[in-house]
Amino acid sequence: MIPRSGLDRLCTVLLALIAFVTASFAAEPGYPTRPVRLLVPFAPGGGADTLSRIVSPKLSDALGQTWVVDNRGGAAGNIAAETVAKADPDGHTVFMGFSTVLTVNPGLYKLPYRVQKDLQPVTLLATAQYILVLHPSVAAGNLKEFIALAKVKPGALNYASAGVGSPLHLAAELFKKRAGVNMVHIAYKGGGPAAAAVLSGEAQVLFGSVASSMPHVKSGRLKALATTGLKRSKVAPELPTLAESGFPGFDVSSWYAFIVPAGTPAAVVNRIRIEAIKALQLPDVQQAMSRQGLEVETSTPQELAARIKSETAVWAAVIKDAGIKAE
Repeated sequence: MIPRSGLDRLCTVLLALIAFVTASFAAEPGYPTRPVRLLVPFAPGGGADTLSRIVSPKLSDALGQTWVVDNRGGAAGNIAAETVAKADPDGHTVFMGFSTVLTVNPGLYKLPYRVQKDLQPVTLLATAQYILVLHPSVAAGNLKEFIALAKVKPGALNYASAGVGSPLHLAAELFKKRAGVNMVHIAYKGGGPAAAAVLSGEAQVLFGSVASSMPHVKSGRLKALATTGLKRSKVAPELPTLAESGFPGFDVSSWYAFIVPAGTPAAVVNRIRIEAIKALQLPDVQQAMSRQGLEVETSTPQELAARIKSETAVWAAVIKDAGIKAE
């Protein structure tokens, strides 16, 4: 027989355990208790904004609270990221994380927050590859011929980008490093002006958006050589990837992910992740994303954290080797 004092202690422990388990299960259904702010690091109209407006209504319906899209452009996305890093870790402030903000900016700027310590990954949402295109005047019909030409005429070819530190810039610099070629960088104020420069012949080379470049490829105004993901693009499956064309492991894709402040409860992180993945499986969501050249890709928080860490190291090396400085 257990002494009465022992029974009292056992009852106390059991009651505490029951209270803990009950609280744990109650935590998730209680979220969210008010509207959720979805911070977008750029002005309206870009990929991050478009994806946010595709997904947020679905999350509002699923979670019973409005997801409000809050565009906080400026400082290459750092303003929005800092706002999230310093927000209360309760799941009511969510970041539409963009790849360069999370993996390139730490190598370009002195940040007032630490990406890998102050921000908590939730899930990857979507990816978008790039495509290596040329002005038709360039005397190269495939990637091998283009590399040979660039090596014979170092510095004779100009490549356009959307600005210093942009994905288009870094993709080209990584390609230069891997291929051993020398091209001159011309930075423009956005992807649109960069594409226009190559279409006009002002520049000859571009790592552009697959979705926006393919119409010009089909019309003959641009020549396409390869895409930049590890697997072929669904938008242009006929094109080889750089990875399968002699550059194993070459993978440069823009990606979008949900990020919350570090310290956000695991139950809340899991709830956001589950509902986001459900939303991404809806046919109308997938159709809207496909029109933007976005491919659905999800992850666990741990997988996303590992991706951020590995890509940060890759881009830090590219930035250092190319001597890239923030404008």
